[in-house]
Amino acid sequence: MYEQIAASRLALGALLLVLIGAFAAFYIGRMRVLGVAGREVRSLHSLPNYYGYYLSLWAVLPALAVLALYAAFGGGLADGMTRGDMPGEIAALPSFEAASFMDTAKAMANGEPSGLSDGDPMAGPVAALASAVAYNQGLVKFVASGVAVLMAIVGFAFGMRQLKPALQARNGVETVISGVLVLSAGVAIATTAGIVLSLVFETLRFFGEVSPLEFLFGLKWSAQTQIRPDQVGGSGSFGAVPLFFGTMMISVIAMLVAVPVGLFSAIFLSEYADTRTRRIVKPVLEVLAGVPTVVYGFFALLTVAPFIREVGDALNGFLMAIMPWVEGPIIESQPRSALAAGLVMGVMIIPFVSSLSDDVINAVPQSLRDGAYAMGATRSETVKGVILPAALPGIVAAVLLAVSRAIGETMIVVMAAGQRAQITPNPFSDVTTITVQIVDLLTGDTEFDSPKTLSAFALGFMLFLVTLVFNLIALRVVQKYREKYD
Repeated sequence: MYEQIAASRLALGALLLVLIGAFAAFYIGRMRVLGVAGREVRSLHSLPNYYGYYLSLWAVLPALAVLALYAAFGGGLADGMTRGDMPGEIAALPSFEAASFMDTAKAMANGEPSGLSDGDPMAGPVAALASAVAYNQGLVKFVASGVAVLMAIVGFAFGMRQLKPALQARNGVETVISGVLVLSAGVAIATTAGIVLSLVFETLRFFGEVSPLEFLFGLKWSAQTQIRPDQVGGSGSFGAVPLFFGTMMISVIAMLVAVPVGLFSAIFLSEYADTRTRRIVKPVLEVLAGVPTVVYGFFALLTVAPFIREVGDALNGFLMAIMPWVEGPIIESQPRSALAAGLVMGVMIIPFVSSLSDDVINAVPQSLRDGAYAMGATRSETVKGVILPAALPGIVAAVLLAVSRAIGETMIVVMAAGQRAQITPNPFSDVTTITVQIVDLLTGDTEFDSPKTLSAFALGFMLFLVTLVFNLIALRVVQKYREKYD
């Protein structure tokens, strides 16, 4: 452990040394080229600062490349070295048990307790393995730190040889900056591609065991699979239609609350409210966006859901009184319901619709308003006939963003909607959603080779496709109406 701590400090010291060297290289490079040019500053191809940047980049980039390689592959290299030093008691175990003891040894190397008693026969081998882990990790860090400092010195020396008045330092620096920008954009694209490919790969594995037709059109969802042939209730049914239905039902209820309230709030704040009212109301409305979703979940579970159940019971009593020939309850109210989750989710989404719509409406040119008023239109006619059509692409984008937010919400529906997969038109009944099932399937001890766990990736892939469709629709609407009002 002490070797690892010392090596960690050494690696941090090497990084700080490289950064300090980069700052020093900037001033050294600038002074060097000014000293060579003398009073003939005009003979320099670039401004003096660019020569400093040029030398600084040569001093820091090779070292950072070494440290990046260490961050990516250093842990794997240390693990490979440790496997060669693994005690015989652990090496003789099955692979999954050896991997578990390896994780325990890594935790011990980081100063965490092992959880093994002194009388445990594996305590000694695990402690020896932890010492090997700490030594190998420290060795890799030591070598990486030394190589990083060495590369910084080599890069600095090479850059110093290149510093001449005719050096196109500005072009080189701007090329590096362009490369960094391209790399940053590439990271975002690669991350998105990695997420999509991981979902696709695991979804294909799931469809290799469960028919896509059953998943897309099946009406029964029960992801519990059999462990024993004689087990009851564990056959596994992966018809996802009840999950799609529950997700859409709660999302529709939420949008029925969020879209009218959010859009009307944006119209009021943009076109009718005075400056003082807008300055007070807009921040208060946007405070809703900062409330954690778990707080909304508690509010839905403890306040809204009981009230919705009482309303459902009262409505059921009224319907039974006017239709006495009907046997049994007409409306069955549950402690958790789709209506409770949808209403609270709608309140949570109001700031998304309101704030974005307000910005879009304010972006409509004032000349359109003035033209409508000049033709005798009232304020309400101007809003309805001029402003809203002009702002329609942005409003559609805001609504679709809110829909995506509603579909992907988890905490509120976990706490207020229930977990029963069913298809029912009764909003007072409990339902479940895709996100709730993903949480259930991936919580606790899981094995990523069973249909139960792989179904979570299939559900995630469906959410991705739905979000993609909404984005494409928004893009199409923007393209269609932008030419008309630009």
